[in-house]
Amino acid sequence: MSKANLKQQLEAFKQGRYLDSDGNESRCYTFYDWFCKETSLKAKSDKLFRQTQKFVDLMGIDQEKHYVFFKNNCPVNGPLYDSFSICSTDSREVIWWITPKSGHTGEAEVYWREKGFNTPYATGKNFMDLLENLQAMKS
Repeated sequence: MSKANLKQQLEAFKQGRYLDSDGNESRCYTFYDWFCKETSLKAKSDKLFRQTQKFVDLMGIDQEKHYVFFKNNCPVNGPLYDSFSICSTDSREVIWWITPKSGHTGEAEVYWREKGFNTPYATGKNFMDLLENLQAMKS
């Protein structure tokens, strides 16, 4: 069971703090794994927290029942890329996996547990395009 939730993580971020899912100040800026220089994690985290807030607001995700963690991914072919995972505080299972720009396709992608993780639930040319596509799907 997670000790911190999205509401706490996002509020801490607004105060310039970074909480991991255990509720601890994260010296890794909430990154679970990375292949980039550690000195770039803070800037990446700042960007991902802002994107997380936009995604959570758009999708109406219950901030008290979920938490977020970040990952810097290293594909076999393609450039490094970042992603964020929104997980259940109870089961700790990933519910949503989002990348603002995949190192495989070059597109922003969202995968949702309810639809299976085999194909993207939605895509976009970039993160803002992805959000617009998700908004259109909700209409």
